[in-house]
Amino acid sequence: MNDQRSAAAEPAAAAVAVPEAVTALEGAEAVTQVEGGPGAPAGGPWATRRAALAPIALVVAGGLSVQFGSAVAALLMPKAGALGVVTLRLAAAALILLVICRPKLRGHSRADWGTVVAFGVAMGGMNTLFYLALDRIPLGIAVTLEVLGPLALSVFASRRLINVLWAGLALVGVVLLGGGGFDRLDPVGAAYALAAGAMWAAYIVFSARTGRRFPQADGLALAMVVAAVLSLPLGIIESGSKLTVPSTVALGAAVAVLSSVLPYTLELMALRRLPAPTFAVMMSLEPAIAAGAGFLILDQALSTTDALAIALVIGASIGAVRSRSGAGSAPRREA
Repeated sequence: MNDQRSAAAEPAAAAVAVPEAVTALEGAEAVTQVEGGPGAPAGGPWATRRAALAPIALVVAGGLSVQFGSAVAALLMPKAGALGVVTLRLAAAALILLVICRPKLRGHSRADWGTVVAFGVAMGGMNTLFYLALDRIPLGIAVTLEVLGPLALSVFASRRLINVLWAGLALVGVVLLGGGGFDRLDPVGAAYALAAGAMWAAYIVFSARTGRRFPQADGLALAMVVAAVLSLPLGIIESGSKLTVPSTVALGAAVAVLSSVLPYTLELMALRRLPAPTFAVMMSLEPAIAAGAGFLILDQALSTTDALAIALVIGASIGAVRSRSGAGSAPRREA
């Protein structure tokens, strides 16, 4: 990985208002629905369009935050190692969310706890595998391989023949990335990225379920604790005392805000307004954002073939979105 420029992040206070802002947004939407009549926001077509675009804006903002946070994490890896960065990121994010959300531990069923633990395991696995991949292959390519997980989730969930075509297009992109064989990319790094994609699909499913069972971002905070506890032994074994260096801790906290606290809260909010398969294919923007972050922060330029491969995967995801939206009413999650 290139490490030619240092990076600074915005203060963690930027994420403090997220849960309150989320609650306010929900309340405002509820008021407009009451004033405008059942099922329709007040203000006519523009208000309806704005309400429909709100969750999309949340997903895009989350994508920008997480990918630029990943670029900062790549700068931190030479100091703390891949597993050390994961531990710093998840531990700092868990502490921040616990302070902000103060989730209640009582009043939850066994099924609620099972869901939040599964969410935490998926989150921890996704982060660990992705950072192991990021330590071996460029950011844009790692995210392109990882996004195949959400794309596969969309294809399997839709059960429409046209989405097989989009899956095939994505596969062509993957073959181009491999250049006929993943030796060019580092096969272990590519395998880590693909495994992270599988965990990303699980993250989407359990994030939606957690959002239904826990108010605001309480479930996210508890799941983050689970992920941090699981990653802690791995980070200590790999990095040891490096995790206590003040500058490393500060960068780890910045990565936690950019890559965990802010984007996961925004995505959890979006999943309350979008069906999980639609959310999954909206992740098609992630490879392009990651490639831009890798170029701007890490000086990772892509070859023409790599850029074409990323474009094919993005095109496949967009095609899956369009084919799903044209299939009539998509199944939505229960409120």
